[in-house]
Amino acid sequence: MRTIKHSALLTTVLLLLLANTNTFAQTTDSTLSSPTTAPLVDAVNKVKTSSEELLGLENDEIKKATEQVTLLRQLYSEGLIAKVELDAAEQSLTDATAKLAATQNQISGSEKLITDIKNAEALAKSEALKSSQTLVKPTLWTRSPVGLSATATILRSSGTGGWSLASLNTVQQFFTTNFGRALPTSAVGQSATHNRLGYDHRNAVDVALHPDSAEGRALMSYLQTNGIPFLAFRAAVPGVATGPHIHIGNPSHRLG
Repeated sequence: MRTIKHSALLTTVLLLLLANTNTFAQTTDSTLSSPTTAPLVDAVNKVKTSSEELLGLENDEIKKATEQVTLLRQLYSEGLIAKVELDAAEQSLTDATAKLAATQNQISGSEKLITDIKNAEALAKSEALKSSQTLVKPTLWTRSPVGLSATATILRSSGTGGWSLASLNTVQQFFTTNFGRALPTSAVGQSATHNRLGYDHRNAVDVALHPDSAEGRALMSYLQTNGIPFLAFRAAVPGVATGPHIHIGNPSHRLG
């Protein structure tokens, strides 16, 4: 019964490890030092400690069973007991030996599982660090190939490579490749909002990203690297921008 409980607990720990696989994979630079695996390691250590205690009891059981078999073999050779009694004692010794081997395997499995958990977390941290470094390099604030002017609310890069809506596909491809989702455009070309504000937005795209977010910074770095002009708004600007976003293209001019 005790062995069954140990196996069930180890199975639970394995399920917890599988459930945390996504957590490891999604680790970011802000959580690289968090002890995400500590509860799992503690749980496995408890299984290992309990198994080691059980191992001592099973060794005692084997010692007693071995002594019993030795005695009964002597009695059987002297014709004092039936063969069935000796067979039963030998079977008990075989069962006890099998239990001991299972417990030893469980201890070895626990040790390997702890190593696997720690290796998985280390790998996830390493991959997350590489990913975060890739996304923000070259950074917007250093080594910019195109000049950037900035105020507390608006950032502007004039660009040198030209821009048209036909180039939007390459920007979308960059964003999807790096972030696994579509570029969150809020306006492609002219929109009702721009008509209301009175701006010619026919050759521009608005992206619903805050310029200070990780995705926003990566997008602006890409635009600068490729000489694509843009305006980035950190907040709403009355009569100009309804909220934080990145405007890809040259500044819009007044209609009419």
